[in-house]
Amino acid sequence: MPPPSLLRWLPLTLLLLLAACQRTPETEAPELRLEPVSYAELPGWEEDDPQPVLPAFLRSCAVLAKRDPERGFGRDPLFGSLGDWQAACREAAKLPPDGDVVRRFFEARFTPYRVTDRGEAEGLFTGYYEPLLQGSTSPDDRFRYPLYRRPPDLVTVELGRFAPELDGKRIAGRLENGRLVPFPDRAAIEAGALAGRGLELVWVDDPIALFFLHIQGSGQIQLTDGRRIRVGYDGWNGREYYAIGRALIERGEIPKEEMSLFAIRDWLEAHPDEARELMNANPSYVFFRELGDLADAAGPLGSMGVPLTPGRSLAVDRRFLPLGSPLWLDTTAPTPEGEVPLRRLMVAQDTGGAIKGPVRGDVFWGAGELAEYLAGHMKQRGRLYILLPKATAPGV
Repeated sequence: MPPPSLLRWLPLTLLLLLAACQRTPETEAPELRLEPVSYAELPGWEEDDPQPVLPAFLRSCAVLAKRDPERGFGRDPLFGSLGDWQAACREAAKLPPDGDVVRRFFEARFTPYRVTDRGEAEGLFTGYYEPLLQGSTSPDDRFRYPLYRRPPDLVTVELGRFAPELDGKRIAGRLENGRLVPFPDRAAIEAGALAGRGLELVWVDDPIALFFLHIQGSGQIQLTDGRRIRVGYDGWNGREYYAIGRALIERGEIPKEEMSLFAIRDWLEAHPDEARELMNANPSYVFFRELGDLADAAGPLGSMGVPLTPGRSLAVDRRFLPLGSPLWLDTTAPTPEGEVPLRRLMVAQDTGGAIKGPVRGDVFWGAGELAEYLAGHMKQRGRLYILLPKATAPGV
């Protein structure tokens, strides 16, 4: 899978499941196309309170401010230069925390464009969250499943540095006689490939919860000493992600229409003798680092390197949409009370191995039971719009 945040990088429900939404080899490759629209064409634009998105946008702006203003914003020239975005960011930094003022700022400085894949405007939107696990800084009969730090011999290669057409793609492995070779897969690591190297960050008591933490890419650990820490993605073994939910569908264990995080978890818990083998069918493996005590950490970090904002940060495919861009999302949310409209301004701040294509997103819901419910059930159809500084005037 996957680029960072890698699973944050992987959305929850569909990561774990679908091949159904993946393109076949015969299908045309995805292609970003933008269609200019008016703000009146953005469903729910006047109803959303965009004030909560301003701090998220400014966090992204702080990253953009450090870059060369002459460079392009993203890999596609139609997104303009970083200088265009930096100018908008400087103006945004002066705004008061007032929803109406924030809305008028975007209306004055940005033009909305409908995002399409070769003209197809509807796409898939999922969710992810920050799980809570029970853990200890030392192993015992209960806490015996290690959460590993990044191995020092793990090498990650950003392929875009060698070939522009591979921007956004990466591989990982280890050096052997001067050559990059594959890193051990999940099954090998679970069998002890990293044991005895002092790489254990903490130990947890639930291998299934640990597997889902790998899917999410960040989470919270309640330690036996009373502390609660946040851990975040710090690399992966370079192996391709395999959705075990897909295997359960193909085997007839879970109907496709009933697939969710909860259905997968229930199956794993009900089949302990088969659970490890099924989880090992996903060779991808994530390494973590401690982000500090929960009280001291602002939030899990996305691929952009800034804390994510619940309900306002979106993971996207950065081959098509640049990180830091404001996006209008038009979809629904599967709440416990039923589906409700989800129409709001968001910021692209993360990526995901299963987030592929222009009209594809993964909503970060935060932590807690509601966040878990939303992330576990969300697999909605919807539309996406990108807001570009008027100075960029892309020729679309």
